[in-house]
Amino acid sequence: MTTTNPVDAFLNAVETGDVTGCDAWSPNVVLDATVPNWRFSVHGADAVRAEYSRWFHDAATFESLRRMPIMSGEVVEYGLSWTEGGVPHALHHVHVLDVVDGRIVADTVMCGGRWPAALLADMEAARNA
Repeated sequence: MTTTNPVDAFLNAVETGDVTGCDAWSPNVVLDATVPNWRFSVHGADAVRAEYSRWFHDAATFESLRRMPIMSGEVVEYGLSWTEGGVPHALHHVHVLDVVDGRIVADTVMCGGRWPAALLADMEAARNA
């Protein structure tokens, strides 16, 4: 069992870009991910770490973070920003995290995609139009 809150550990891994050392997930965790134009799942802590290592490989900053406890764990919504290859990026995620015995056993995530600087500028212009 982990001695740290597994949601705290997950969020720290996202922010630091170091998912490989994160022990937030149970060995039999299921990740159910909805991403732009696709939905998929992976099973097992190693598979989740591998997937999230592709998503979160740079240090980042939470531009927004909302955590809502639920009976089975926690719902987490955040906006994240980082620089990748010299280009600013951002994203928006919502995770429904089920926690059992100090580990995340299910993560249902809705991802709006990864937005590079040019797309962020287009979204800002549309918002101000």
